[in-house]
Amino acid sequence: MRVLVTGGAGFIGSQIVAELGAGGHEPVVLDALLPSAHAPHPAPPKEWLVADVRDREAVAAALRGVDAVCHQAAMVGLGKDFADAPDYVGCNDLGTAVLLAEMARAGVDRLLLAGSMVVYGEGRYECPAHGVVRPGPRAVADLEAGRFEPRCPGCGAELRPGLVGEDAPTDPRNVYATTKLAQEHLAAAWARATGGRAVSLRYHNVYGPGMPRDTPYAGVASLFRSALARGEAPRVFEDGGQRRDFVHVRDVASANAAALMGLDELSPGAFAAYNTGSGDPHTVGEMARELAAAYGGPEPVVTGEYRLGDVRHVTADSARLRAELGWKPEVGFGEGMREFARARLR
Repeated sequence: MRVLVTGGAGFIGSQIVAELGAGGHEPVVLDALLPSAHAPHPAPPKEWLVADVRDREAVAAALRGVDAVCHQAAMVGLGKDFADAPDYVGCNDLGTAVLLAEMARAGVDRLLLAGSMVVYGEGRYECPAHGVVRPGPRAVADLEAGRFEPRCPGCGAELRPGLVGEDAPTDPRNVYATTKLAQEHLAAAWARATGGRAVSLRYHNVYGPGMPRDTPYAGVASLFRSALARGEAPRVFEDGGQRRDFVHVRDVASANAAALMGLDELSPGAFAAYNTGSGDPHTVGEMARELAAAYGGPEPVVTGEYRLGDVRHVTADSARLRAELGWKPEVGFGEGMREFARARLR
């Protein structure tokens, strides 16, 4: 199958390109090679199409002869402040709209979308008295006082976090999360209008070799690894108790390969979402300590700082992806962190 991979030179995209090539597919790379995510490429490979996904003519050219699209191109991370909003919306939502419009024009009817767990906002919580509840936005006063755990909106009791499934309500709590949910809505609308088939893989915290270095838009694993490379202690926000699902980039690439083969199982006009996580949650503090130990120090520092757009706990239930597409992660947490501690960053 000939597959266009937008953002195919990036951290996750490049691993997907390698996975697809190893599986006998013919990947085609479209990437803007933005300096914020890439080292300079004085001579990109000839088969790469160096262009922005918002460039309709370039996208149309890239789609010629293509059977499916794996859409990874995006501006990622929480960002620095709300002034980043136009860039996020432009890259993620306008870019997706342009891509889908050109796919409709070209008759390309299979789409894999790089989704994200951020669409859920806070994850799944249970109150001893009220069962499953959804906490409201965290208050600045609580965060300033070091009260990081969400409380039951009904009785104020401490909540027990659990695994979030794909049927959970979406509740994006920052600009990036909002754009990722909008991408899914666009993909679903495209599928209904054209009879196409679309899958969103809702990535949890992806890490591994090739992560961008020293950028505020990278994930927390990259920020910690960059600090260690500078000889500095990783700075852990809040109390380090935030629960996440850290999934290795090679496992994410294999999930894309599995989902590509599963697209034909969907009915025309259908959209499906799958959590893509390791199924082995850890706290941010645990990850920092594991990574620092594998690197050889220095020890992480828990700062008590916070970012208002962050959520406290969100961890994946990836059972649907395993059951329906036969995918399972192969890289364990300890093994992955030991490799990542010595891997090259971008």
